[in-house]
Amino acid sequence: MDNSFFSDLPSNTFSKLSCLQPMMEPAFLTSLLILISSPTQPPPAAGHIIGQQQLTSYLEKALNEGPRNVVLFLQDKMSIEDFTMYGGAFGNKQDTAFPNLEGALMSSSSRLVLPAVSWPASNAVIGQLQDQLETSPLYMDPETLSQLRLNASSPALLVFRLPYGLGADLMSAKEILSGNDEVIGQVLSTMRARAVPYTAIYTALQPSREAASLSMEAGLGGGRSLLQARGGYRERERERERQRRIKEKAGVYAPVEFKEGEDTCILLWAKGLSVSILRSGRWEEHDLTPSTFGEGVSPQLHGSSCDKSKSKLVLNYENVLGHRSFKLIFAMSQRRYQVSARRWFTLDAVELEYDRTTARFNGSRKVYAPAEYSYRCESVTNFRWPQLVPRSLNDPANQWRVSFQDFQIQGFNVSGSEFSYASDCAGFFSAGIWMGLMTSLLLVLVLTYGLHMIMQLHTMDRFDDPKGPAISVPQTE
Repeated sequence: MDNSFFSDLPSNTFSKLSCLQPMMEPAFLTSLLILISSPTQPPPAAGHIIGQQQLTSYLEKALNEGPRNVVLFLQDKMSIEDFTMYGGAFGNKQDTAFPNLEGALMSSSSRLVLPAVSWPASNAVIGQLQDQLETSPLYMDPETLSQLRLNASSPALLVFRLPYGLGADLMSAKEILSGNDEVIGQVLSTMRARAVPYTAIYTALQPSREAASLSMEAGLGGGRSLLQARGGYRERERERERQRRIKEKAGVYAPVEFKEGEDTCILLWAKGLSVSILRSGRWEEHDLTPSTFGEGVSPQLHGSSCDKSKSKLVLNYENVLGHRSFKLIFAMSQRRYQVSARRWFTLDAVELEYDRTTARFNGSRKVYAPAEYSYRCESVTNFRWPQLVPRSLNDPANQWRVSFQDFQIQGFNVSGSEFSYASDCAGFFSAGIWMGLMTSLLLVLVLTYGLHMIMQLHTMDRFDDPKGPAISVPQTE
């Protein structure tokens, strides 16, 4: 296959992208990356999977020679198969889900499409851009973009998160991708109206599908190619297991670490951090996890402090739910309790600071652990089995929801960069234990009732003798 299809990509973008699908190297998890308005670069060989080092070189050249205002469309999942299924690749151009993206590729004088980027490389693209631009990412939405001032001389990294869904209803996935394409079109139109040079990147955190372990065997004399399974059942099962382990390993990231001098004094980890605000009768949610954890992500911690009795971790964000400056603060303290004869630390407050307003949640009654331990809980919220409660009825916290999933924090006696033994929030009686106790109690009650009924049975005290007179039982008895 001729690699020149990258150079004439706009004329039949997605139909030619689909032609590359059988050439994918088998059993690799790959995503897709598209650069718009970037300097002309030689495309990779057909079927070649871009690794992290090669992707870094592509991005370095694009940012060194092109505009340093970067618009990153970061989708949750994406693979080349999405363009094959929904991009009108088989002559149904009127049915495509990507008209704005294809129009942007047509109007751009230079572009680069990397149809196969390894999963770890695509997952770390935001960290690479942050390091090369030397600026923090701004998580935006199309409505707030028009209010942002951009300068061609100072770099900016604007991140637009895009969802992805693939369930039993294939039309739902197409509708989501169509909605993402509309967001892309709206953002690029706004950037063109601002007349600020920019580089646009469209990629995903992870692939939406696993590449099948199939290889193309070319036929002789230009005949049809056949897809032939490589290896036997055991080889495929081993490869699937290896990919599963890669997925599990990639999902684990380092905790947020605050150091006082050379020593670590606060550690924070969570599988999910999110905040929501009530506006016009509905909740608007913002996920803080991508800008707090992950490879290459360095959250801003200025304002944090710690000593022997108090510690405070301040996570600084920008452009959260329309607030240009936003802080998530964890305030902790420790003291000795005479009853238990040991020291305990408590999460005194979780604060949200935005636009000179502070929303404060109290957590000292539910979130606590021995001072030498860390605290861990599957879910810490203020609305579902709440551990956090607003400070007062008039506090702005009543308009906010906070949700920390698989949450773990330690503010004192940190040794190295690892958590101490975790004190879990789960009570002694779990749901399973309560079900077992209630079932056992019900069985005991049934057994007791049965024994009581048996004990009420009385044997006969008189018997009929066939040789003697018949027994006469008076009616009075």
